[in-house]
Amino acid sequence: MKRMVLKTPAKINLALDVVGKRADGYHTLETVFQTVSLYDTITVTLFPHRTGEQAIRILCNIPWIPKDERNIAWKAVDLFLKKTGCPVDFDIYLQKYIPSQAGLGGGSSDAAAVLYACNQLTGAGLSHAELCEMGLQLGADVPYCLMRRTALSEGIGEILTPVAPLPDCPILIAKPSISVSTRYVYEHLKLNEETLHPDVDGIVSALKAKDLY
Repeated sequence: MKRMVLKTPAKINLALDVVGKRADGYHTLETVFQTVSLYDTITVTLFPHRTGEQAIRILCNIPWIPKDERNIAWKAVDLFLKKTGCPVDFDIYLQKYIPSQAGLGGGSSDAAAVLYACNQLTGAGLSHAELCEMGLQLGADVPYCLMRRTALSEGIGEILTPVAPLPDCPILIAKPSISVSTRYVYEHLKLNEETLHPDVDGIVSALKAKDLY
């Protein structure tokens, strides 16, 4: 049995612009991602293959979080095992602090950490690029959650360019009592010529010049 405990930070968007929509229904974006100090804790435990038992088991401190194939952390383990063919099983314990359906990327960050931990614990030797490719199959912002730091994200979130870091500063994150899924938001998004767009390039330039105040 081998085990790894990781902190999985939330992310915020310093600017988010929806610039188009692809034929497959995905929206194209320009956004500046930033990790913050709010995080979940994830414990990944590797076992030799347990005959007759589940290969993937999910536990969580929040009762209503799915603990089966609906959970993105479960999907991350399943994808890793199919990719590598490693004859092992995993237990995943999620200690959740990042609010769900709040645009903070808690699930994506958990999935990224699971991919990283599985790779480390098994010694599979997958590269960062290979992990990001797998992550994109799970969610558009999973590759960023493998990268972290401050980054410009384009395409559907998979084109990542490091930018100058945000200076240390306090950030207030307020989560209302309502929850809205990212999928629902994009499916009901309406854009037209009157839509106001944030100045993403201006944010990137301000970060580079450290002229934010």
